[in-house]
Amino acid sequence: MRTATAASEHLIDSAYAARRLLVTLALMTLGGSSMYVVAVVLPAVQAEFGISRADASLPYTLMMIGFGVGGLFMGRWADRAGVHVPLLLGGICTGLGFIAASLSNNIWWFALAHGLLMGLLGSSTTFAPLLADTSLWWNKRRGIAVAVCASGNYVAGAIWPPLAQHGIETMGWRSTYMALGLFCGIGMVLLSLLMRQRPPLLQSPMVGSVQALQASQSQRPFGLSLNKAQFLLCVAGVACCVAMAMPQVHIVAYCTDLGFGAARGAEMLSLMLACGIASRLISGAICDRIGGLRTLVLGSVLQGVALLLFLPFDGLVSLYVISALFGLFQGGIVPAYAIIVREYFPAKEAGSRVGAVIMATLLGMALGGWMSGKVFDLTGSYHAAFINGVLWNALNLSIALWLLWRVKRAAVVSA
Repeated sequence: MRTATAASEHLIDSAYAARRLLVTLALMTLGGSSMYVVAVVLPAVQAEFGISRADASLPYTLMMIGFGVGGLFMGRWADRAGVHVPLLLGGICTGLGFIAASLSNNIWWFALAHGLLMGLLGSSTTFAPLLADTSLWWNKRRGIAVAVCASGNYVAGAIWPPLAQHGIETMGWRSTYMALGLFCGIGMVLLSLLMRQRPPLLQSPMVGSVQALQASQSQRPFGLSLNKAQFLLCVAGVACCVAMAMPQVHIVAYCTDLGFGAARGAEMLSLMLACGIASRLISGAICDRIGGLRTLVLGSVLQGVALLLFLPFDGLVSLYVISALFGLFQGGIVPAYAIIVREYFPAKEAGSRVGAVIMATLLGMALGGWMSGKVFDLTGSYHAAFINGVLWNALNLSIALWLLWRVKRAAVVSA
């Protein structure tokens, strides 16, 4: 398949870039459907297949692993060929994944459809590759553009679960999955046709210019080798998302233990995600003013404050308030990594390096969800689990502050 040549630099920050951003938002909303629908269909699948809750959770686990690993390879593919071909494959595989899952007669085929088709080859094409691609089309408003793109994931979490629940109640989970496969698959394929234009190739800067200095610094981000800098960002990504997973994964169970009921916990989770959309947009605007690394530091500090607030306050009203604050504080952290990669690493490697960091954040979410449950099993309380989240958040903050210190020190030396 022939790939379009690189666009002109004049299209950066243009009306075309804005239209492309809207298409990107729609693609991420469609591609993120499987991440949230599988949790809604879990009780129906468990009842029909006659399996345990742990076995019924396997499709989600496999899908998230596939989502993370796939993002790394899809990002590398996008660096070489642009996002159009990966997105086309993602649309086809997402549609086939939903349809295959609707036709499965046991949990293993159902889980394989989620892990391989929807995760590894489907939804993975609509997160890390699109974050990296968006960062290449914007200079003046790069932070808010990446934030709008990343918001599609939370928009998916807001619209697909209630639609899927209505479908399950009216026509059953199999027909609902079939309809989702056709709608999301065809929609993603059609939208991918609008993404054939490759990002602009930046011209080589003149020797001695400010641009040349920035280009040389991108070969040693933070004064470190590329691999060392990448490793530290990945560790920071794991740490922040281990902390982030504690409320997101366990707030429903926490509310149940407190006697408020699962419905109240579900409302708090929805409130978190809704506030997360606002958080990503606000953090994007902040990114444009202070840069990605400082935004990461700010988000890490605020997320730590929100986690600490869970310790002394466990009343119903206070939990609603803290859930809203947690959503507002943490929503901009993950997109900040894409901005950091774009600011400090070579632009031609944006897809693969953003994919690696996003994979680390997803592994952190998976580890954090399991670890919080394990700490609860060992202590019989979520109090220690929240403290565990605070400690992991402190690790993230310490890495971000150290990298910021190195950047400031290098600026002083240069001056």
